[in-house]
Amino acid sequence: MNGIINVIKPPGMSSHQVVKFVRKITGIKRVGHTGTLDPGASGVLPLCIGKATRLASFLSEEDKSYTAELTLGISTRTQDAVGETVSVNTDFQITPVQFADAVASFHGYIEQIPPMASAIRMDGKRLYELDRRGITVERKPRRVQIKSIQIRKIWNEHSDFLSFGTRVLLHIECSKGTYVRTLCSDIGEKLGVGAHMSFLSRTTSGPFSLADGYTLQEIETMLSQDDFSFLLPIQSALPSWPQVKVSPLVERRVRNGNYIRPEDLVDVPTALAVGDDVILLSVEGEALALAEIRKTDQLICQPFTVFTEG
Repeated sequence: MNGIINVIKPPGMSSHQVVKFVRKITGIKRVGHTGTLDPGASGVLPLCIGKATRLASFLSEEDKSYTAELTLGISTRTQDAVGETVSVNTDFQITPVQFADAVASFHGYIEQIPPMASAIRMDGKRLYELDRRGITVERKPRRVQIKSIQIRKIWNEHSDFLSFGTRVLLHIECSKGTYVRTLCSDIGEKLGVGAHMSFLSRTTSGPFSLADGYTLQEIETMLSQDDFSFLLPIQSALPSWPQVKVSPLVERRVRNGNYIRPEDLVDVPTALAVGDDVILLSVEGEALALAEIRKTDQLICQPFTVFTEG
């Protein structure tokens, strides 16, 4: 079994627990996720199966989008609904325009300090491991990009103002490495009233979306019926890359990571130039490798990631 499964992660499971569950029901050991999703969050968690695990690093670089709920007036230690409350502010009124201006100020490139309750490693230790031991360390700000942030709905008890307990639904499109709970906390801090992220669902991860995903229960049921339609081909992970078929005579060279020549390409869908990355396929459509068009003493197509069984 080789390919991508677009899993809809349920809240309450860690990304690793989802991987462990899929390993169990498929019997495949080579399973990896493409970017951690908080245990309390739900949504898109693409899994790479078998040969496709070689793609995990490429997919983790992709942009993400989220639906998040922000609650005003309450700040927590972990910046989400799981952590203990550290401050409560019940005496404030904010106009919708003030809130919108604060949100808009985070559009574009921003600096974020990763929360202690995160999976980032420092000196070989995950931050959340240190956090559980009550240890707080200094973290360097990280530059991320908020490509879009939209206010979708406000629940404010029919008042003209946003006050304590007001919940706001946001839609966020961002670069990899963005902490949405930190974004929510920072918005509350900018407003001077405090806030935390009270709900989170990842709606897209690269080319994968909620609309095309499968729950773990659906996958388990389909497997029991020998239905593998949930398994996407490896090349679906990189839809913008040209897909080029190669002659059967050079498949072994590709599988061994050796270069091939332009005349070995039997189906080129678009004009290629030096520096272009492509997906090399067998004539039957099986993904063989990722490769780059290079110029040495001649034009060659050089594989740099080969999809071996391993």
